[in-house]
Parts: sequence; structure tokens; C-alpha cells
Amino acid sequence: MGRVIQVVGYQNSGKTSFVVEYIKAAVKRNLKVGTIKHHGHSEPLMNYDKQKDTGKHREAGASVSLVEGNGTFMLTSDNLNLKLSQLITIYKSLKLDIILIEGFKFESYPKVVLLRSSEDLMMLEKLENVSCLIASFPLPNSLIIHNKVFTNQKDCIEWLQINKVGEIID
Repeated sequence: MGRVIQVVGYQNSGKTSFVVEYIKAAVKRNLKVGTIKHHGHSEPLMNYDKQKDTGKHREAGASVSLVEGNGTFMLTSDNLNLKLSQLITIYKSLKLDIILIEGFKFESYPKVVLLRSSEDLMMLEKLENVSCLIASFPLPNSLIIHNKVFTNQKDCIEWLQINKVGEIID
């Protein structure tokens, strides 16, 4: 039985750095971690296997293609639009302890919110299920009273892991 937690914030807020540090800390605790990253840019992701068999499979009409070898596998698709819940369903079969989601701001999983400046505070009005905040600038008292607040990633990650923060999945 694993847990799902989201890491959200505006571009360049430190989401990827946080996820990398969380993974390292979780691995030290012998936890099996999977990640799902939302590509929030307008251009499509690039598949670099156009000349390989899997690229030829998709070009012929396959909706999705998976290649496996020596303990590694890659799943690619050029035309599937999966919801986050569908991606998590795929991950459930992998028996992960933690699924870290980078992005997907408006999904309902427990969230770590990274704030760059006071201009980012308006984002909080639109989010649900906020577990904690990370901010390196002073926050209004109303946010401090109603939220768990951290000024650094290390303390936040330790708190998240000790308290097993995240939505439980089977």
C-alpha cells in the first residue's frame, strides 16, 4: 500500500529540486518511489525513437508502445491523453511506497506548495488539500496559523516522511 503526494508551484519555484531531494531521502529509508511529471508547456513531448521499432509501431497506428530489456522499460504514446488518475492506476501495479507527482496543481491529492515570492500567494486560493508550504519569505499570520510552513526543503521532507503524508492507495 503506497501513498501519493503532489509537489506544486509556479515555474522555477524549485519543484524538481524538491522532488529529487525527496527521492534521495526516501531511498535512504528503503522506500520504492515513482514519479509523475506534468509537462505544462504548449509544445508536445518529443519521442526520440522514430527510427526504432517502437516508433514504427506508433507510426503504423499503435496508440501506445512499450519496449523492455534488461530490467528497463519505456512506455510511449503519441496520441493518448491520460488523466492523472489513470497514470496512478498504471503505477499501482508497480507496488510503489510513494508516488510523487510534480505539477497537476488542481488535482485533489495532498500537496506541498512551493512559494517563490508573495506574488505566488494568490495560487493558494485555487488549491485544495494543501499539506504544507515552503517559503523563504515572511508569510501572513493567517497562512502560518492555518498551514504547516517550512523555510527549507530538508525539514519539510523529513516531516513529510516521518508523518507519512500522502493519500493512501492500494
